[in-house]
Amino acid sequence: MIKKIATGFLAAVMIAGTVTTSVSAAQASGTGTSGSTSEINYSEMTFDEIYATKIDEDYEPVINYLTKQYLYPEEKLTDMIMVYEKYGYQLWYEYYTGEVALKNTATGQILFSNPYDINGSESKASAQVKQELLSQISLTYLKNGASTTMYSYVEAAKKSQQIVKKMSMDQREKIITCIRKKIKDNAEVLARMGVEETGMGNVGDKILKHILVADKTPGTEDITTTAWTGDRGLTLVEMGPFGVIGAITPCTNPSETVLCNTMGMLAGGNTVVFNPHPAAVKTSIYAINLLNEASLENGGPDNIAVTVEKPTLETSNIMMKHKDIHLIVATGGPGVVTAVLSSGKRGIGAGAGNPPALVDETADIRKAAEDIVNGCTFDNNLPCIAEKEIVAVDSIADELMHYMINEQGCYLASKEEQDALTNVVLAGGKLNRKCVGRDAKTLLGMIGVTVPDNIRCITFEGPKEHPLIATELMMPILGVVRAKDFDDAVEQAVWLEHGNRHSAHIHSKNVDRITKYAKAIDTAILVKNGPSYAALGFGGEGFCTFTIASRTGEGLTSASSFTKRRRCVMTDSLCIR
Repeated sequence: MIKKIATGFLAAVMIAGTVTTSVSAAQASGTGTSGSTSEINYSEMTFDEIYATKIDEDYEPVINYLTKQYLYPEEKLTDMIMVYEKYGYQLWYEYYTGEVALKNTATGQILFSNPYDINGSESKASAQVKQELLSQISLTYLKNGASTTMYSYVEAAKKSQQIVKKMSMDQREKIITCIRKKIKDNAEVLARMGVEETGMGNVGDKILKHILVADKTPGTEDITTTAWTGDRGLTLVEMGPFGVIGAITPCTNPSETVLCNTMGMLAGGNTVVFNPHPAAVKTSIYAINLLNEASLENGGPDNIAVTVEKPTLETSNIMMKHKDIHLIVATGGPGVVTAVLSSGKRGIGAGAGNPPALVDETADIRKAAEDIVNGCTFDNNLPCIAEKEIVAVDSIADELMHYMINEQGCYLASKEEQDALTNVVLAGGKLNRKCVGRDAKTLLGMIGVTVPDNIRCITFEGPKEHPLIATELMMPILGVVRAKDFDDAVEQAVWLEHGNRHSAHIHSKNVDRITKYAKAIDTAILVKNGPSYAALGFGGEGFCTFTIASRTGEGLTSASSFTKRRRCVMTDSLCIR
């Protein structure tokens, strides 16, 4: 049963100045010549009184908006309320669904945020399509001389969360199970979309990443209860939802992050508003559509996850400041995480890393070479946990590079080639985004070097200060730093990690050394004697996540990370021992 939602959006619009709209082409198909008004006089009514005309005693809509068909646009306006008029435009609003319409009084043209229920305007669209409502529309208006933008997708997610929070854990898990199936069914489509849209990574590895998300992302089993009983009664600590969560996602793992985050957030009773990276918006929207399909197909609401059509820094700022968003989850570079932590709200920040892989003389050197190169080249080094450089003890450094070059498809770059790569990859001293997530053959081609298809990584030896070693590149370039002994290797590795406390790796059979390294580097992830992706449950134990909150301390996030703890106390009762 849907409860009444506050309409702060309407209040903001009613005090606004000039009104303009930004809608997609599909949303602009409803047209007409003249408008009509409802028989009810709303001018003297309060918000609550107006809303009461839209629902019955069970808080259900008087009109079934999912099935009703209108013959022409003007008929649809009779079910809406004109809330504002200025400069030849009328703004109409439907209180129950939150839908809006803009009418040009000079031409009679009417633009609806949901035009699919008007005859001749895709009237055969499914209920799922009709339910999209406000997820793609924005209103820009002038208030006190300053331009302000309010995105109604937050309200759509807020309404859905009122339903989600009342759903049983079994109901939420049913939706999550369907999401897992849809991810597997669409793994190749999502992988190809991600590569084609961003130019980063490779299809084969992205398919594996989506399968990993489907199989190993925690659901409702991660939402647990802690209880204490004794002579004075019973105390419970429950995990409750934050409500609507705002999430910022990267272009490196776009659909993987959207899907993984939403599964955990939904398990905790939340809905989510995404501000995806502009370079991966199509892939992100496709993933969001899959999520909402899964919910609708299993009795849940639409808009468990929503996004804007054209995400920008401005939309990100608006989302972080929105009064109805109480938790911000950011997966991206240091800049976006810093912005989240400065928002004044609870933030979970998954920032940058520059994970070193330390190899000492006790390691299985051949296996270390294989594991490190496999981890480094997985999806062309896009995962933030991937090996970015090697620190090798001097006595085994040559042997390690031998296996890398002769058995693992690494290309040994000369000094001239290193300089040329630096000029291309770090053009002007900044990371060249056109190089991120590209394979080794493509990167070498950028400097005029032709190599066979079996070359999958570029390597060289250099000091830790070398720009291709000290900088997180997110591409299969793997510099090797030589250390005189283990203690020196630890010191250099800690320096290279730059205090991100994100991820690190070690290949050693000496438990005391592994322990020393772990304490010194103090990262959220430490992989011992394996490829980096084992940390995500791929070839290793544990659950999967693509939001690793090193800066804010949550570490590998899961459903429980997106909940708040609530203590419930019963005194002097319910202890039966």
